[in-house]
Amino acid sequence: MVMAPTVKVILGSIAFGVFWVLAVFPAVPFMPIGRTAGSLLGAMLMVLFQVITPDQAYAAIDLQILGLLFGTMVVSVYLERADMFKYLGKLLAWKSQGSKDLLCRICLISAISSAFFTNDTSCVVLTEFVLKIARQQNLPPHPFLLALASSANIGSSATPIGNPQNLVIAVQSKIPFGQFLFGIVSAMMIGICVNAIILLSMFWKLLSVQKDEEEPPVEATPEEDVLSHRFSPATMSHLTSLNSHELNAHLEAMSIHSSPSVNGKHDYTLRNRLGSGDNEILPKDVVVNGLSEKKDEKVVSRVSSTNGFGTENPDLCLEEIDEKSGKWKILFWKIGVYIITLGMLVSFLMGLNMSWTAITAALALVVLDFKDAQHCLEKVSYSLLVFFCGMFVTVEGFNRTGIPSAMWDLMEPYAQIDHISGIAILAVVIVVLSNLASNVPTVLLLGARVAAAAATISPEKEKKAWLILAWVSTVAGNLSLLGSAANLIVCEQARRSQNFGYNLTFWSHLKFGVPSTIIVTAIGLTLIRA
Repeated sequence: MVMAPTVKVILGSIAFGVFWVLAVFPAVPFMPIGRTAGSLLGAMLMVLFQVITPDQAYAAIDLQILGLLFGTMVVSVYLERADMFKYLGKLLAWKSQGSKDLLCRICLISAISSAFFTNDTSCVVLTEFVLKIARQQNLPPHPFLLALASSANIGSSATPIGNPQNLVIAVQSKIPFGQFLFGIVSAMMIGICVNAIILLSMFWKLLSVQKDEEEPPVEATPEEDVLSHRFSPATMSHLTSLNSHELNAHLEAMSIHSSPSVNGKHDYTLRNRLGSGDNEILPKDVVVNGLSEKKDEKVVSRVSSTNGFGTENPDLCLEEIDEKSGKWKILFWKIGVYIITLGMLVSFLMGLNMSWTAITAALALVVLDFKDAQHCLEKVSYSLLVFFCGMFVTVEGFNRTGIPSAMWDLMEPYAQIDHISGIAILAVVIVVLSNLASNVPTVLLLGARVAAAAATISPEKEKKAWLILAWVSTVAGNLSLLGSAANLIVCEQARRSQNFGYNLTFWSHLKFGVPSTIIVTAIGLTLIRA
């Protein structure tokens, strides 16, 4: 592609520079508007500077990627409500054989969950578990947090739904889910083992000496659900903030002040919308003054009868729904969620359209829930979807300046994937760009060019080029704390934890990230198969 006119090159570079600064440093002092607004600002500048037309901007937005991203986010929300990640958290502490066993277990569980439920989601819900288990066993949280974040990144490389850049690659390359999985899974598995060995080598002495047991142990697998999703929290009603005793007192007060009707049978019904945040998987009606109230997971219906003069007979209290029937309903609902999710994964393996498959699974879960889906849909990160829209437009505008093509023309002769040296140079370029410009923009900038260069050799080489791009751009996120959103999520979750706060610093991560990224990336490149 020839270079655009000089004015367009300059203006397009300015617009992309604004996007890059706000995407990498969303809280810069001179414009702390965040990544999403920064993405939209970059897109707006591309159109305003006439680098691209409005029609070209709309055409640059890939609806398939947005649909797949939306569908997988909704599925993740319902899996959290169905306690999937709570069970994964319990596996971390189940019959643990010490600190080294715990670290290896975190690496394995984090990798597997990230491959199928995205790395960001896994980091959000597992960070608190890791902190609690480390506190319970009087262990330093540092190596376990590194194990969680780094393994989540490595594990997410194996599937198209593991992270956003893989979504882009799967849609643009049209590689079926099964071929994508089998092409990278061996590199992922060996990479997890190597990453664990590096962690054990670096922190062997630290893991061999426990802290003095001064602090009381903390329950490692809490009874409450882990519902802190990476996406925007749902808006809850005022009843959400009430605990069980306050709720009962609130309902009793309502029953006292409710006056009976002329028939002596006044019913006041309140729809309980506590939702998953209070472990209420299925909607329940709470009836006051003729009332059905929830106590100790047992719903008892009190039927107020009259003797003809409006006098209540307290002896006619009936138990309509007991604890066992309520548990069975929840169990059947959870099984339904798992079956639908499994069906989605099987459909992916069968080669069905991933975007529509994910959306279909999401809507099936909404129907299965059989209640207003607003609470769950509010947990979807619409800001992330908007960020992707702005990024698509910004990257398309930057591509039309001709700068990326000119840079690739200089590197292409030295980055041919039919030679070991070419693969090494290509990997270095991807690692550097993924840490400077973030991995998703890097994939959008390089993907088509790398694939086109490889296609001149053979179709198999083209597919391998896409898989190399997926592997390297994902593992590159382990290089520094800023290299991956999963790293930042673990860092922020640990720092903001109310009971187990811990600050994972940039330099402490870099000491581990540099050798891990170089070694794991190099070993994985030898194992990728087209």
